[in-house]
Amino acid sequence: MTLSQHLLELRKRLFLAAAGILLGAIAGWFLSGLVWDALREPIYAIVHAQQRNARINYPDITSAFDLKLRISLYVGLIVSSPVWLYQIFAFLMPGLTRKEKRYTVGFVFSAIPLFAAGCTAGWYVLPHVVELMTGFAPSQDAAFINAQNYFDFVLKLVLAIGVAFVLPVFIVLLNFAGVISARSIIKSWRIATLTIVLFTAIATPAADVISMFLLAIPMVMLYFTAYGIAYLHDRRVAKRARDLETKLTQ
Repeated sequence: MTLSQHLLELRKRLFLAAAGILLGAIAGWFLSGLVWDALREPIYAIVHAQQRNARINYPDITSAFDLKLRISLYVGLIVSSPVWLYQIFAFLMPGLTRKEKRYTVGFVFSAIPLFAAGCTAGWYVLPHVVELMTGFAPSQDAAFINAQNYFDFVLKLVLAIGVAFVLPVFIVLLNFAGVISARSIIKSWRIATLTIVLFTAIATPAADVISMFLLAIPMVMLYFTAYGIAYLHDRRVAKRARDLETKLTQ
């Protein structure tokens, strides 16, 4: 394909991806009420459980409308993800070698479920984090929580834990690319475990230690799983190198 043909193909893919996101955002507009009810449930759970005065606050006239638009957009991105992910792959895959295609497909099909599992774990620990953070306010005071800031906080927390679950996939990719070895991965297991525990302690700062370990254990298991895959890959590469050396010396 010529450069102009590539540009036309890119325009076509971008148009289809944008159309999918737009349709998803329209659906998200109608679902935004249900999504927002679920997101703010931890606030009202605190009100009922601890008899605290906590309220979601909209500081100006357009805040509620802006928040509804943002929720609609994020819902649209999630709902339409099969469409725009396919368009990205359809544009990039023809230019990749067979080995690069195998790595790319393997990365995507392993990263997406891990990211979803991480986001689910983040959703599980969210009420505990909200409970702790609002608990710093004196019981006789009211907690007026800015709706936009609260939405950003929830989004960052859930996405951060989702990305953390995908990090072992990046470790495997670095190993396959020859950047790090399996020996280096297992050699750093103490530092990795300590880092994971500290991360989960920050992500679940409530007194509920069980939540911290429920989040830390699968992350540690994923780290050692990444080591196992890297170990098998390094053994296969070393065997190929020995076989090649044997052929050359014969």
